[in-house]
Amino acid sequence: MLENKVINIGLAGFGTVGHGLADVIEESRDVIRRRTGSDIRIKSVLIRSDRRRAEVEAIGATPVTDYRALIDDPDIDIVVELTGGIEFPRTLITEALQAGKHAVTANKALLAEDGMRLFALAAEKGVHLGFEASVAGGIPVVRPLRESLAGNSIRKILGILNGTANYILTEMTDKGLDFETALSDAQAKGYAEADPTLDIEGIDTAHKLTLLIRLAFGCNYPFAKLPVTGITVVTPMDIRFAQEFGYRIKLLAQARLVDGKVEAGVYPALVPEDNLLASVNGPFNAIRLEGIAGPVVLHGRGAGDRPTGSAVLADIMAIARHAAPNNLGFVNPVLPEADILDLDDAVSLHYLRFIVPDRAGVLRDIAGVMADRNISIQQVTQKPAVDGGGVPLVFLSHEAKAGDIHSAMREIENMGLTLARTMHFRIL
Repeated sequence: MLENKVINIGLAGFGTVGHGLADVIEESRDVIRRRTGSDIRIKSVLIRSDRRRAEVEAIGATPVTDYRALIDDPDIDIVVELTGGIEFPRTLITEALQAGKHAVTANKALLAEDGMRLFALAAEKGVHLGFEASVAGGIPVVRPLRESLAGNSIRKILGILNGTANYILTEMTDKGLDFETALSDAQAKGYAEADPTLDIEGIDTAHKLTLLIRLAFGCNYPFAKLPVTGITVVTPMDIRFAQEFGYRIKLLAQARLVDGKVEAGVYPALVPEDNLLASVNGPFNAIRLEGIAGPVVLHGRGAGDRPTGSAVLADIMAIARHAAPNNLGFVNPVLPEADILDLDDAVSLHYLRFIVPDRAGVLRDIAGVMADRNISIQQVTQKPAVDGGGVPLVFLSHEAKAGDIHSAMREIENMGLTLARTMHFRIL
């Protein structure tokens, strides 16, 4: 337990979020003191080049070049990791916890892939491992799931958890841009990295969903087993057709309990326009949690210096209040492995778009394959021919198993009924 009235921070990483943390600490000193009874001070900052030295000294902190200076300094109470990557943060956090220091991180990749070991170590040492900033930036969801919503017995998670992907899809929808143009625009405006792979391929979203599953369901769904599809498969054609049917395409993270098993995944899906998630546009994030007490929707900026910095500060303030460590919200920090629902058994509505030759009998043949797979059709529409002479056929199904849909798609392609790749999305 911390006894001093000054809480000293050892900070690793002084980029965008590190600066944001320093700013919100400086601007919130009175509130921090009133809420915690302590002053929070960044004592030392790990730097990797001298160009950061003046910036660190400007906030009254000491620049250090060896991470052990953060671990070995007896005056440092909390080690905050904001460097990114996997290997170095793993080493830093592990050694901080082993030394009996509290740790706070925004590193969702590390926690998704190796978090269970780190949480077990934190429990063994009786210290905090805070990670509010790792899931949705400025949107508070970790602590609400762990505490405020603990009595709601969450059964379903549904969210837009990546601002880059959401911005790109918004631009494609509202301005009719193709994917590459929308991506370039996102990069020019600072919403996408030079290498946007983690965002556009759904990996960043999957890291966050892995953490949410642990918090909400109290089980470990291994990140490596999570089905993930990114937004590179989304075309302007399908966005336009979805709009005509009253939907917007969003990259969704979804997890739900089905007869005791966990069904989860990350994928683009059609969201009805009257659903709140359909109106979440640009770089914003939103999370819908459904439990026995009804749904709760959280909405806000999922990234940025001050939103993420404020989430890091919230963890630091919780530690400053001398709260007992409750990192995952369960008495036993060793969570059981999730009983995973086979992807083929997942049931939902489906959107299927085929490009077929303009000849009699094709629609009948495709519909026949679907009927043989117990797929009931809700609506089918034929669109004008596209370049190359093919005709788009769009099917909206009633609830069907994913395995039956995939089987039908394979048979239809094997029969030579299509001229291009079949597009398939779930419908929310």
